[in-house]
Amino acid sequence: MFDPALTSVQPRRKLGEVGSSLWQSIQSEYKIDDAAGIELLTQCCEASDRIGCLAAKIDSDGAVIASKTGPKIHPAVKEELALRSFVVRTLQALGLNLEPVRGRVGARTAWEKQQEDKGADD
Repeated sequence: MFDPALTSVQPRRKLGEVGSSLWQSIQSEYKIDDAAGIELLTQCCEASDRIGCLAAKIDSDGAVIASKTGPKIHPAVKEELALRSFVVRTLQALGLNLEPVRGRVGARTAWEKQQEDKGADD
């Protein structure tokens, strides 16, 4: 399990194992340190924790369950899919659907120098 304490920026609320893992992996690639970004990422990680709980329940009960009217899809499947959609949209809103720039060839831009200087100040 990843430990959110390993990053300098902490989530605003306690996260479970799945959420902590997502927090750590995102913070290791992208340094999100603004208030809105931290809140969005925290909510995204909390949703990931909930997805883990729902997935475990669906796995134990089965995706199709018996009802009075016959077999039907487990009610948690709809909630799991909605939360997965929320996570994807939130990651896109944070701009994390783009791969971080690595191993750049050539001179650094002024913006890259500014970001490196900002990182050195922390």
